[in-house]
Amino acid sequence: MGNMLVTLSPIVLAVAGLWAAWQRLTKPPAPCYAFATAGPTSAPNGGKDWSISIPTMYAATTATSAGTAVADAEAAPKKVPRQPGQREPSLEMWVPEGKCVSDKDYGEISKQHVIALGVTVHKTPVEIREKLAVPKEDWPLAIDELVLHPHVQEAAVLSTCNRFEVYAVAPTFEEGVRDVVNWMTHRSGVSAEELRPYLFLKQDGDAVDHILQVSAGLDSLIVGEGQILAQVKSVHEIGSESKGFGQYLAALFMQAITAGKRVRAETNIATGAVSVSSAAAELAQMKLPTKKWDGVSVAIIGAGKMSKLLVKHLVSKGCLNMTIVNRSLPRAQELQQEFPEANIKVELSPKMMDVIAASDVIFVASSSTEILVQASDVAAMPTPPELVGGQRRFFDISVPRNTSRDLNELSTAHVYNVDDLKEVVELNKEARAQAAAEALVLLKEEKSLFEAWMASLQAVPTIKRLRGKAESIRLTELEKAKSKLGDDLSAKQIKVLEDLSRGIMNKMLHAPMQALRSEGDVQAHVQTINVLGRVFGLSEEDETPRVGK
Repeated sequence: MGNMLVTLSPIVLAVAGLWAAWQRLTKPPAPCYAFATAGPTSAPNGGKDWSISIPTMYAATTATSAGTAVADAEAAPKKVPRQPGQREPSLEMWVPEGKCVSDKDYGEISKQHVIALGVTVHKTPVEIREKLAVPKEDWPLAIDELVLHPHVQEAAVLSTCNRFEVYAVAPTFEEGVRDVVNWMTHRSGVSAEELRPYLFLKQDGDAVDHILQVSAGLDSLIVGEGQILAQVKSVHEIGSESKGFGQYLAALFMQAITAGKRVRAETNIATGAVSVSSAAAELAQMKLPTKKWDGVSVAIIGAGKMSKLLVKHLVSKGCLNMTIVNRSLPRAQELQQEFPEANIKVELSPKMMDVIAASDVIFVASSSTEILVQASDVAAMPTPPELVGGQRRFFDISVPRNTSRDLNELSTAHVYNVDDLKEVVELNKEARAQAAAEALVLLKEEKSLFEAWMASLQAVPTIKRLRGKAESIRLTELEKAKSKLGDDLSAKQIKVLEDLSRGIMNKMLHAPMQALRSEGDVQAHVQTINVLGRVFGLSEEDETPRVGK
């Protein structure tokens, strides 16, 4: 019997396989949704049917594979950089005002200009900033789109709740600025005329000063805040993955990161420093009638870095009861674990309106690019208690904003955004003035290091050409000497001639090479490079040594 089973088993399996193949060819597989919605197959006498249908299994596998393929096809396609749009006539005629006021022209140092332009919280309303904002995941795409413009060689984007800035390297300042503004207007929908009153433009040394001050926290709404340094690091990390983030900007942002760290380590600018999140917590407490958190119901929308800082500062102010609403549980639960002293509840996004209805103060710090809370959502909610003045207060520190402006039309609600934090900032400004002055001295040193590095790039081809030309002269004269001495020279004599000619060449080149490698005044260094090039008549052909006549 056992031998019979062993003999028949392969035959049975083969027949079953042929049956499955025939079924697949003659009958289309059931669609994926059929398996998801079909009810259980009834078995005789109400028992469970444990039989296995090989054709059905095969069809299910095929349907699942097809479903996976459909899901992959429907997944969001990789974003392709958009080609540059046509410039508006007014942009073509516009002469950018932003010439460098420092005494160094980077065009003379490196044949390229460093450009910084954008908008900041200091003079641009959030309505404009949120239209220009680029999510961090789209920074590489923005870089790729910018360098498609004919006059932009390198690019970087820094987009935060307080600023939107583009850094670029271009052969000409005016054309580079026009290209960047053209990209900004086409991407955001903000016209050049609407954007221009808020736009800052900086060139060369002024652009370098700007990014160094930004990284050090000197240009922040809250002087000395630390979050901006992490954001500058993100620009370098993300930009390093893009070809459009070239050697000039890579070096500039590394210098900015070093400067930011040094300022915080060597000055008191970060002592007691506040962030946007802590300023929002401070402003919220100032707006409460009792100036205390006792009995106040608090909600936080989002569970990212801003929310983490919010929880930290709220806990330090005695606010220990709050609800965090997020799209997923893990990040919100991490905050629960990190702050065990607080009573933190966690809800998922579908419960957001219920949480808001039960809260008196709502902080909105999500990464959403859409409006999450409308006046129509809040109008029918219960009126907050007299403890908080009968008003539900929203503090929206997201950019783009996640709360609608029409909330302020309700008598029972009021919304504050990042621009309203200036009330808190003024209390902080005077205390940091001295530390800021000390920081500027350090930043001047960091700027000099960057400019020296940039000048050294110009020295490299000159060094190669000078050494190449000297080697060509040495080889030519050596061949002449060897031909005059005849063919009877021994290997030892030829080596003596080689060593003699090379020794003379190296001694003659020593002083010029030292001058080219010096790290003194940048302008003097560039002048030395240009003078040596003219004196020795250097050209690109000299980089490769050759024997002349």
